Amino acid sequence: MSSGAETAIVDVTAEWQRIELLGHLLAEARQGRESAEEQLAELRRLQAAVEAARADGGPMRHLGDGSLSPLEYDVVACAVAPEAEPRLGWLFQNLQPGAPQPYPTPALIQELLALDAGTARDLYAVLAEDAPLRRHQLIELEGEGPYQAIHPGPGVTARLLGRRPEVVTPPGAIRVTLRPTWDDLILPPERVSMLQEFLLWLRHREQVFGDWGASDCGGPVALFSGPSGTGKTFAAAVLAADLDWPLYRVDLGRLVSKYIGETEKNLNRLFDAAHGRAMVLQFDEADSLFSKRGEVKEARDRYANMEVSHLLARIETHRGPCILTTNLRRNLDPAFARRFQVVVDFPRPDAEARARLWQRLLPPRAPREPELDPAFLGAAVNLTGGSIRNAALHAAFLAAAAGKSIGLAEVTLAVWREMSKEGRDLALAELGPLAPYFPQGGVLC
Repeated sequence: MSSGAETAIVDVTAEWQRIELLGHLLAEARQGRESAEEQLAELRRLQAAVEAARADGGPMRHLGDGSLSPLEYDVVACAVAPEAEPRLGWLFQNLQPGAPQPYPTPALIQELLALDAGTARDLYAVLAEDAPLRRHQLIELEGEGPYQAIHPGPGVTARLLGRRPEVVTPPGAIRVTLRPTWDDLILPPERVSMLQEFLLWLRHREQVFGDWGASDCGGPVALFSGPSGTGKTFAAAVLAADLDWPLYRVDLGRLVSKYIGETEKNLNRLFDAAHGRAMVLQFDEADSLFSKRGEVKEARDRYANMEVSHLLARIETHRGPCILTTNLRRNLDPAFARRFQVVVDFPRPDAEARARLWQRLLPPRAPREPELDPAFLGAAVNLTGGSIRNAALHAAFLAAAAGKSIGLAEVTLAVWREMSKEGRDLALAELGPLAPYFPQGGVLC
């Protein structure tokens, strides 16, 4: 475990010791016994340790926007306690006879903290749906009322204890397993700089929105636009890998429903599951989803526009990075442009970039013919990075099947196959300098 994780555990140990002592004092009070002076002195010591840790920037201080009240911190600590220390879960169950779970209720917290009637109103105010604890998903309530269990929000326990958060795939999303590095990303320097600027919105969120008092705009949200195969998903994977977060591609086909109201419910489940978690969401083909909202000609058009508006609102208020990709930026609704923090256009690679792609994408340990020069290949045919990857792999399989090194004949045939995917008639002249190496009849001997 890292030293940072060890520090986090030390900083919150007093929280659990204080809650445990409060629980024992409550149990004794219910039996009519007064608290011993030694117990009260220990409680004062633990209270001072808790306040000091919260004030000095400990793990509790970084929850929400960093400006929670002492009562709100107490509620979070009580909710997390059964997961942090199992003995506290058993203690809570003993204090809540018949409770089917170890999590505290508002009634128990009121007793633990010895809140009078006036202060109890403050407790229910911080538990309200629109209050910071639930707005930032620091806690979850099973229902309303004094005897409903209070659970910690997604990932809160892991953050306080320095644990790696549990990875749960949001509904309607698919995990992307690529883990590339910045060195693998072949883009113009300005575009790379823009991608790195996107990370600043995440790494300095607490300073800008918390310490400096800026208005939190959610997100951040980025738009990646450019032709297919220019590296939009690859760049999203680089960002996720740099953060050491998982990347999820949202399958909109699994979310959009023909039944009125179901699409909104599916979107809510997606964002509720992802909110506040360490993950990156990527929405592919945003032009088909966030296109210019059309004129309402029938009832279904009106509901379709409502679905888009609902999704726009959820993305804008989502606390976590969203990346939208599009091949046709001009089709996007201009009203959505203000919601992007970063917009990156992915150009087709130039000859130099294509040479680097060929060098990187040809299998590194595969034998190559001496004339197989990446610079020559990069200048020969104008392919995107995705097409170069496909052609490089296809050439490798052709060479492996023939039991020989990868040569220009294999690469030329592989490039031809890749260009043929466009579904149009091709002429050998389109192979440029590779044309003389095209095998007769399009078949390798």
